[in-house]
Amino acid sequence: MKKILLAVIILFFATEAYCENNIELRIPCKIGSEVTARMPEGEIINLGKVLMTPSKTNWPAYTASKWSEPSTVCASAVNAIHILINVEKDRGRIISLVPSVTVAPAAAQGAFFSIEVPAGSGIFGGFAPLTGSKVTVEHEGIENNLTDFPKENDILIIRTELPKKPKNFMVEIENRPGGRVILWNNEGCEVIARVIHRVSGVGRFGGTVYQNIGRIRASHSGVIDISTSKRDEVGGIQIMPLKHALTSPEMINAWSLTQWLIISPLPEQNDLEGHEPLFKNSFLPGSQLNDRLPDLLNDYSRRPLIICRRNGGNWEKLPDVSGRVDDALNDVTHLRLYFPSWEL
Repeated sequence: MKKILLAVIILFFATEAYCENNIELRIPCKIGSEVTARMPEGEIINLGKVLMTPSKTNWPAYTASKWSEPSTVCASAVNAIHILINVEKDRGRIISLVPSVTVAPAAAQGAFFSIEVPAGSGIFGGFAPLTGSKVTVEHEGIENNLTDFPKENDILIIRTELPKKPKNFMVEIENRPGGRVILWNNEGCEVIARVIHRVSGVGRFGGTVYQNIGRIRASHSGVIDISTSKRDEVGGIQIMPLKHALTSPEMINAWSLTQWLIISPLPEQNDLEGHEPLFKNSFLPGSQLNDRLPDLLNDYSRRPLIICRRNGGNWEKLPDVSGRVDDALNDVTHLRLYFPSWEL
């Protein structure tokens, strides 16, 4: 609980010293070149070598990719980063970045960079970009939007910025049909959605094998995937917006299973897919293993934390559950997700 308290203190009392491009990731399209991160103060950090470069794009990509903006990150996870190039015939065209050893079904063969780094660390951990981060390609010193896969000697550039105002702290979810989804920020709190389908079980979401309990496995324009198991074990839950649950063929079983929490926009709202504060510019995996940011405050504040209340009791860690257990979270009445912050 000391770590939870430290994370909470950091998130609430972090100042706003850095407001511009917080982290710039540079991925050279050349085998053997080093992937780097440029920190806000100018420090350059090496994040692993490029082992493979893309030779094509991936279309049709997973359904939710179409709700992102072209030339932006459409998914950020411990086992993959997906980038939307454009939308054709209502399906996204993407390229991906994956760790050298991983399982990432959404990354098509030949349409990804392979980076020599463990899953859940480096560019897939503490230095991961937020969904919605701008992506450009540098060709002979000139930057342009990404309209195809990068060619040899080009440099893929990903820039992550946190939303400047308001500064979001956390979101609380009442885990029951009709339950409120409440956003807390420096301007107060407001109800931003309602629960349609509660979560009561844990499922075998593959990428959770690379993440720890109560942390983000993946975030994209249609899903927040949360690990409920220790690293090297498989178990998790997913939060999903209503339109994705209703219209995406691969999500048809979510309504009859217990591992998904489905939320609906309010009557006066637009769809939640691909929009802040939950499905864009929101969550990322955060550091683990030997992955450390330059200072302790950044290291903790950039690790989104998920905790719960059971039977309406005190806030506590998520239960340690792996595999498929359909009633594992029956007694979870509330969830709280802390947003990352590195404006320190």
